[in-house]
Amino acid sequence: MRLLALMTSLSLAAPAAAGDLVLQFPLDCTLGEDCRIQQFVDRDPGKGATDFTCGTLSYDGHKGTDIALPYLSDMQAGVQVRAAADGVVLGTRNTMADQYATADNADSIDGKECGNGVVLRHGGGWETQYCHMKRGSVLVENGQKVKAGDVLGEVGLSGKTQFPHLHLSVRKDGAVVDPFSPGALDTCGSPAAQTLWADPLPYQPGGLIGAGFSTAVPEFDAIQAGTANQAPLAADAPALVFWAYAYGSQAGDRLELNVTGPGGELVSHSEALERTQAQLFRAAGRRLRGGQWPAGSYTGVARLLRDGQEIARFARSMTVAAQ
Repeated sequence: MRLLALMTSLSLAAPAAAGDLVLQFPLDCTLGEDCRIQQFVDRDPGKGATDFTCGTLSYDGHKGTDIALPYLSDMQAGVQVRAAADGVVLGTRNTMADQYATADNADSIDGKECGNGVVLRHGGGWETQYCHMKRGSVLVENGQKVKAGDVLGEVGLSGKTQFPHLHLSVRKDGAVVDPFSPGALDTCGSPAAQTLWADPLPYQPGGLIGAGFSTAVPEFDAIQAGTANQAPLAADAPALVFWAYAYGSQAGDRLELNVTGPGGELVSHSEALERTQAQLFRAAGRRLRGGQWPAGSYTGVARLLRDGQEIARFARSMTVAAQ
């Protein structure tokens, strides 16, 4: 029950003390539905990485909070980035391409890892920085005054990144501050009594981004793009495959995939995850052995378990029509 208690206590944390920066959520999305926090500020002063709970949702030297969209298609549809607090625009960039960072484009990204973005000055030594925004979407200019909630631009894939997201950095007098636990960065553990968020945000220690049906095991780039789900499948589809897309897995977690159809259980797959990974997918299914898939409703359920406790569940249904 530790994970449930942790998520509950985080949601009850108090806003920051007077004089501290108070932040509004900076994206037009709902956490746990159409966006997630993929990574937090690294609290490990050494070569390792840990988030503010001593969990694994960070990487060595990470200096911000990554709020990720499920798929590339969501980015392409447009998700607005908003100012987290009143401030003045200190700097912008708006011309870098939206692309996955690779060895081939590393030179063009060097020194501009933030990609397109905005820096806001808030007074009292506070700054916020918004990175990886969509090319051409930045709407503000240097010196412009903005209010909390004003649109700055849209989430993109620019700079050094492997998934569409907003990287939000918070600084006080040039030093990194973790908005979830504004104390010393070399500590982690129990949830902080205070947070910089006006409405304290829950902590989800890994989870499921999505799931879908296809006629074969999909390529990972199709899953990331949001094009892997082929439901509803045809009655004569050569195979029925159910896949799940997850984040923040830890070595020893278990991912379960189950599909039920008109005739009962069709797929039952349980797999121990051997590595801690930022993102992954797994798939399981059955080939068609002559004839057709029975017409009717099919439901796939993915479950991510940690220490035997379910930490995330995602279900998807489809109807196979008779031919």
